[in-house]
Amino acid sequence: MTDHKTGKGMSIHGRRAIAYIVLVLMTFLCLIWFYILFINATRSHAELTKGFTPLPSTHLIENFQHLMAGTLPVIRGMLNSLFVSVTCAALCTYFSTMTAYAIHVYDFAGKRFISAFILAVMMIPSQVTVLGFLQLIGKMGLDDSYVPLIVPSIAAPVTFFYMKQYMESTLPLSLVESARIDGANEFYTFNSIVLPLMKPAISVQAIFTFVSNWNNYFTPALILHTDTKKTLPILIAQLRSADWLKFDMGQVYVMIAFSIFPVILVYLILSKYIVGGVAVGAVKG
Repeated sequence: MTDHKTGKGMSIHGRRAIAYIVLVLMTFLCLIWFYILFINATRSHAELTKGFTPLPSTHLIENFQHLMAGTLPVIRGMLNSLFVSVTCAALCTYFSTMTAYAIHVYDFAGKRFISAFILAVMMIPSQVTVLGFLQLIGKMGLDDSYVPLIVPSIAAPVTFFYMKQYMESTLPLSLVESARIDGANEFYTFNSIVLPLMKPAISVQAIFTFVSNWNNYFTPALILHTDTKKTLPILIAQLRSADWLKFDMGQVYVMIAFSIFPVILVYLILSKYIVGGVAVGAVKG
């Protein structure tokens, strides 16, 4: 009896040790690339050509000063990326949640077809429709503006699918019916009751949408032509494609490191809602 309990306890401790080892390994593999990036950002172009070293150098401020003194509007590019990414994340999560709410709560003809059609759109790569998209915005006079980058983000099938799945597991229809019986209109029910329940899912999708738009190079490179309107990925590509006489790898690494901080900040702000939502779900379970 005692031996059985001891063996079981050792088995639990062994599994826990294996789990911690795997988590440490995964954490190391995820963070090592950030470490390499920040190490390279502290090195000069001449030092970078000699190969990698695990120790930081002393050229971080120098690289940053050279980057700011260049011709590229780095600060303006970051502000442009922030504007596009934050706006897209807010509109995408709000309207995708609203669409999922309508599909989840209401019964109407063609409900299943509409849901399947939205999911089918996920199978169409954006590169396939880009030519027609460019022709459309050209005819509408929206070239070299942020409207073609922001408005299409409202229709996000992946975000809709995630919200719908989350809503089916956390939003009982009886709660919506109770709000209606109490006299609440649909917009009040959605904004005051549904959205707070969806905070963990909204936080997850807001992070994903922000990062995808922050790193998006393909569409902005086709639409934005004025340097003061370009986003950071376009400016990084321009810095990397500079003439070899002016090319400075240290500046490239500093700019990439500079562009990562807003993403980390957004994650730190929204992660508490994710953890809180998981904790609430665990208590309910």
